[in-house]
Amino acid sequence: MTRRVLIVTHGGRPAAVAATTEAVRELKAAGFDPALHDDALTEDFGDHMDVARLREGVTESELVMVLGGDGTILRAAELTRGTDVPLLGVNLGHVGFLAESERDDLHAAVERLAARDYTVEKRACVEVDVHLPDGGEVLSGWALNEVTIEKGLGGRMLEVGVSVDGRPLSSFGCDGVVMSTATGSTAHAFSGGGPVIWPDVDAVLFVPLSAHALFARPLVVGPRNEIGVRVLPASAVPGVLTCDGRRRIDVPQGSNVLVRRAGEIRLARLSQAPFTDRLVSKFDLPVAGWRERAVRSDPSGQTFERGEE
Repeated sequence: MTRRVLIVTHGGRPAAVAATTEAVRELKAAGFDPALHDDALTEDFGDHMDVARLREGVTESELVMVLGGDGTILRAAELTRGTDVPLLGVNLGHVGFLAESERDDLHAAVERLAARDYTVEKRACVEVDVHLPDGGEVLSGWALNEVTIEKGLGGRMLEVGVSVDGRPLSSFGCDGVVMSTATGSTAHAFSGGGPVIWPDVDAVLFVPLSAHALFARPLVVGPRNEIGVRVLPASAVPGVLTCDGRRRIDVPQGSNVLVRRAGEIRLARLSQAPFTDRLVSKFDLPVAGWRERAVRSDPSGQTFERGEE
């Protein structure tokens, strides 16, 4: 039986084109039937790509190989959401938190795939419902990393009211808010001052951005809690809601947004290294204190550690 691998990449970048050529060659040599996906996959808010998923035959693929950074992986997740097909990320970007392999390890990654020497890890997603003030149809979306609501035009603050499970919690002016999965805690939420959450923690993170309020701190809620954000009618500016930095919709004053944990994406894993090691590697964290690793240079340019001089 032919084993099919669907390749998703950033076709406009020379490095991605070169990596794709090599990946196709390696996959064919290993007995796979590789297929390329070169659609931009720009999903409209509320459109879950059912037609595109059928057209591309994702469900007939053993795996989707993604050549690129985290943005390309988030793009590929639009194809695999709602299926059992895992994503394998080969990092061509900078940090590549979601990627499992680096560009130089492509040959070894294909060998592991051919031997079925990989595991599949489930990552939680969030769903979002947008209730517009005109009382019309509720618009729905989803995200693997995060849902953000940020101020629209102008330099004035966005005024929001926050609730949990329908109970009012606080209201304040801000630049925006981020509702993140554990997976997305190292992305937009992290840059906004939120904590890092280990991927196996089933929770949703709420992070205000530049809030003018006494009580406007990051919150972590459980998998069955629902976060509500209302763009207050008195807000000087409307909001813009974005899912994973890709799918967006305007949320005018008076809109209500509800976010909850729902659904999963599957990621193929080649390494059994714990998340702690990934965190240290991707962020280049110093794991030894300065007293242990204090290094200085002498005039000749030689370096040595403290205690060796």
